[in-house]
Order: sequence, then structure tokens, then C-alpha cells
Amino acid sequence: MTSPFDRIRPAATTARQVSDLAVAFGLTIAPGHPADAAVTCVASDNRVARQGDLFVALPGARAHGAQFAADAVGRGATAILTDARGAELLTQQTSTPVVIADDPRAILGQVAAWVLGNPAEELMTFGVTGTNGKTTTTYQLDHLLRALGWKGGLIGTVETRSGDRVIPSTLTTPEAADLQALLAAMREDHVRTLAMEVSSHALAQHRVDGVVFGVAGFTNLTQDHLDFHGDFESYFATKADLFTPARARRGVVTIDDAWGERMAQAAQIPVATLTTLPGKVADWTVTDTVPSGTGSAFTLTHRDGRTLRTSTSLPGGYNVANAALAVTMVLEGGSDIRDVTEALAAADGLSATVPGRMEVLATEPRVVVDFAHNTEALELSLAALRPTTAGRLAVVFGATGDRDPGKRPFMGAAAVRGADVVYVTDDDPHDEDAAKVRAEVLAGTGPHTGPGNGQGAAPGRLVDAADDSGSRTVEVHEVAPRADAIRAAILAAGPDDTVLVAGRGHETVQEIAGVDHLLDDRVEARAALAARAAPGSGQDAEQDSEQDPMQERTTQA
Repeated sequence: MTSPFDRIRPAATTARQVSDLAVAFGLTIAPGHPADAAVTCVASDNRVARQGDLFVALPGARAHGAQFAADAVGRGATAILTDARGAELLTQQTSTPVVIADDPRAILGQVAAWVLGNPAEELMTFGVTGTNGKTTTTYQLDHLLRALGWKGGLIGTVETRSGDRVIPSTLTTPEAADLQALLAAMREDHVRTLAMEVSSHALAQHRVDGVVFGVAGFTNLTQDHLDFHGDFESYFATKADLFTPARARRGVVTIDDAWGERMAQAAQIPVATLTTLPGKVADWTVTDTVPSGTGSAFTLTHRDGRTLRTSTSLPGGYNVANAALAVTMVLEGGSDIRDVTEALAAADGLSATVPGRMEVLATEPRVVVDFAHNTEALELSLAALRPTTAGRLAVVFGATGDRDPGKRPFMGAAAVRGADVVYVTDDDPHDEDAAKVRAEVLAGTGPHTGPGNGQGAAPGRLVDAADDSGSRTVEVHEVAPRADAIRAAILAAGPDDTVLVAGRGHETVQEIAGVDHLLDDRVEARAALAARAAPGSGQDAEQDSEQDPMQERTTQA
């Protein structure tokens, strides 16, 4: 039922007959209803139904979509596809054909593709899956494809693009009916390429049915979404479904971890392997990585000797891996390495700006907003910033409520290992008690061990912590609400410090107990920076922040 009210859909369509649909998919038209009607598009959300739509009434957790069919028909829907239970609820809807399927969700993508003339077949499609890096990789893919002269489309967590048309995204991967309408609109806009994030939820829920990607890419697999999948094996199996003939024709798999190696072995389609690790054997290898500007330059070499050198503007080794995956997918999609080399040189490398992904808002102190919202992503973001931080490295983060509670203490431990100052706050509490979520994160940071030096928003506690560089001190503060934590961290930072605000990235809404509250980490960070820069701020700002209600402690890494 989730769907953007302003979804992109084609302006012109070709009518298909419900009777032909029933034959094509082996479906039954419910007796007592008209036997036929013309449909031109598909909607699974009654609120976006328009004239000529086939409304797909799906069973839901709280209600059945058939309960909203009358509203969809009132908005112009000319036929309904549902299950047997839905048909029972539609006995009074006698003016509209009702088509019955055993599992309408399982065929929704295929049906929508059929109604709209299989639009994905007219695009060069690139799908990216994995726990971390999907958004950055798809942005870099889109950047490179456009540099090669193609008119591009983009679908992902942050936004949806059809050529120059842009709307914010509500899901990483749209619902099946919305996706097919979007692809048909892209065809209408003369878009030629598509870079798309493919989430595990989308694969499990049949959202990408009706699309066979030209090239599928795999970034990595780390703990996340286990509240949905149950365990790592099920999570992996869902991701692996993308690398089957029903989903993609060819794949590129990053094998920097054991899950990548397993994915390459499990793939049922031809795959090329990619590694950024020295000494590891793969089809494509990244070497000679050196700092360059805000990011890194690197060389990408195929085992047959083909090679190119380029760069990414984003910091960290994991962003080299993301950039290399984007380039490799384009090459495996059939582009000539000489054309790719020339396009990258003209485009200043892989320099796409990715909202909320290692987005630098200020330099003194350096303030970075990133979407890192699980243990490994947090570790990687902190590790990427540490070498270029002359002073202290602070992190502001929380864990999401009602989602995978098992990762919370591990995130707390990762923050203490990687940062000098830790601010544990709220992410999206959803319907869970925010204080309880924070407590579970704090449980992973270790025990209280001693009083602090009074620096920062209020007196803290300092302890010795050991890492590869020797002993150091770590402060851990519990600060809520989130805006206060961001402000406290930035006001307490020195000019040589780095403040990483992690977990929400581009997001602009925080859900608390079912209510959406406007909250953009970038807006809050800029407000704190402005307060810091205001005349007479200095000590006054620190004294003001001490009056904010917060709880603090320091722990040992």
C-alpha cells in the first residue's frame, strides 16, 4: 500500500483487455462481474489510482486491499485483481471485472510489465544489491553512464530520476506497480540507461519482478534487516536471488569478504569478480590506490590486461570499492574500456555528489553527514575519517527502533573503537521506547570507569582505551533529542576535530510513535555551525548547551 502520491507514470499508454490478461496468466474472472474491460496502467495503492488502471488489491497486515477497491474505482480504476478473500469482499462491486489470482503479489510485477509493454526491455539496466554501498554505487553508475553520453534514469533510496525529472523516493526500491509505471515513463522520456538499487525487501516482496537486469552488482553483506529475514543465511539467499536468470543476465560480485566469495559461487548467471584487496585473485583488481583530493585515485585492471586509472571524490577504501564496482559493471555491460577511460577523464573521475553519503558540511571543525546505520558501515566511515583528522574524532549516532535489535550493542562497540568522543542519541524510534534503544546501544560501549575533564557539552567521564595506535581516551555521552546531540557535538569540537553525524544521511523525517517529525541532520548541523560562528558564541554557546537535558558517560574501548 506504500506509494508516492506524485509517482512518475507514463502520459500515454496502450489499452490491454482484462480477458487477455486472464488468459496470459491463467487467472479466473469472478462470476457476477463484467467479463472484460480495458486497462492501461496498474496501481496497488488506491490513492494513486487513475482512469483506466487495473487496481491490485493485496492482502495486508492490518487490512485487505479489497477494502479500498471502491475508492480506487471511484478514482477511475476499471478492473480489480485480487485473491479469493479479496473477491469475497467485492461481491457488491458488480460493475467492475474482478480477476482472481492465488497470490496476486507474486504476479504483480509481471502483470504490470505486461500491461505496460515490458518497458525494462528497452533500457540498459544495472541493478545493485548488498547491505552497504548501494546508493553510492548507483549514483556513480549514473554519473558514468551520463558521461558516456546516455540519457539516464536512477532509482534508489534518496531520489528517483527520469532524465531531468526528479522526485524524492519513499522506498529504496519502489513497489512493483510503481516501478513498472516509472520504467514506462522513462521509455517515454527517451531514457536509455537505468541505475537502480535492489533491496533485499524488494527481492523478497516481488517488487522487481518483470525486470531482468542487464548487469547485476553486489557490494557486500553485513548484519542488517535480520528482523525481516530472520538469519544471515536467509538474508544471503534473498540477495543471491538477484544473480539468477530470472533476475539478471550477467553479474559483477565484489569478493572482498567471504559473503562475496559465496555469492560468486552461488550465482546462476555468468559473473565477473572484483577485489580491492592486495594479493587476492579476481577478474578485476584494484591496485595503486592513493589519496587524491577528498577521495582516492586507483587503477582497475582485468586479468586480460585491460586497465584504466581513475578516481573517486568520496573518502575511504569502501568508496574505492563502490566506484570500482560501478566502473566494472559498465565495462561488463559492453562499454569499451577506451570510451570509459575518456569519459571518466572528462567527468573528473567518479565525482558524483551523493546526498547524505560522506557529505562534508564544514571544514573547521570538519562536519560530515553519512548514512552509516549498521555496525560495519559505522566502522568504515570512522576508519575513513581517522587518517585525515588532526584532532579528535566525534560521532553522533543511534539505532533504529523496531529493527534488528541484535546489532545495537555492536554499533556501540564500533563507535568506541573508532571515535574519541561518542554521542549516543536517537535514530528513528518508530514505536519502540527511544530510551530503551539508546540503552541497548550504550550496553555495547563498555562500563563506566572514571570522571572526565569537563570538556564538551557538559562534564563527562574519561577512561583509557587501547587500539593499534596505543592508549587513548573515549568519552561517551547519551544525548536526546537528536538535534541536541548534533548541536552538542559541533559546539564542543575544536577546529581540528571531525564530527561524523551518522545513521540518517539524506533523510528529512524522523518517525516517533507513528508521528513524522521534520528532522534533517544537515539542517541541524548547519544551524549548530551558525551558532558556533555567531559573535560572542564561544564559551556562551558551551554554557547554553550545558543547560540542555542530557545524560553522559565515558567508557573504555
